[in-house]
Amino acid sequence: MSHTLGIRQAQKQKTRQALLDAALGLLEEQSLSSLGLREVTRAVGVAPTAFYRHFRSTADLGVALVEEALGSLHPMIRTTVSTTGDHEERVTRTIDLIARHVDGYPAHVRFIARERHGGVQPVREAIRDQLSRFAREVRDELAKDPVSRGWSGDDLLMLAHLYVDQMLSTASLFLEALEGPEEEREERRRRVAQVAARQMRLIGLGRRHWLD
Repeated sequence: MSHTLGIRQAQKQKTRQALLDAALGLLEEQSLSSLGLREVTRAVGVAPTAFYRHFRSTADLGVALVEEALGSLHPMIRTTVSTTGDHEERVTRTIDLIARHVDGYPAHVRFIARERHGGVQPVREAIRDQLSRFAREVRDELAKDPVSRGWSGDDLLMLAHLYVDQMLSTASLFLEALEGPEEEREERRRRVAQVAARQMRLIGLGRRHWLD
């Protein structure tokens, strides 16, 4: 009996993931607010009623996509603000990690960039909550750095939000660099990396002199 239940649970999870993957693919060309559940179920090859065994609505599916897209970023966020190495090494490491993440998960990055200010409120709120969690994690890491001695918790959180916003902006620009003529891709990526490095240096400079 337990073996049968295990098979059913595995099949249910497989179908749920198929719905998420299908939705993510469809969202490359449209926003979540225009996505219909029949489109998603048709892409998976299941009846529309099967959708409701996994999600209450397309908004509920969107929230699950947010968790999938951003949940894996927490270790990367911590790595980018690690105190290992000098400031230039941290800048280079951060930009490289962002670029590699965009290369590996372009559809997830596109989804977050589009829906962060999109028309589906529960999804906007889910993205905001995840980014707030990122900022708190970054704040906690920044607090370990001797440079942060004397900073208030509120100011550290403000700085953390600056870093998170800058990372998201850089990810969006790297995503744009993937588009257009392939022979120009590396040059576009190089320009994005240059701009991102300058922005991070500016934030770092402000950080060093904030208490002045």
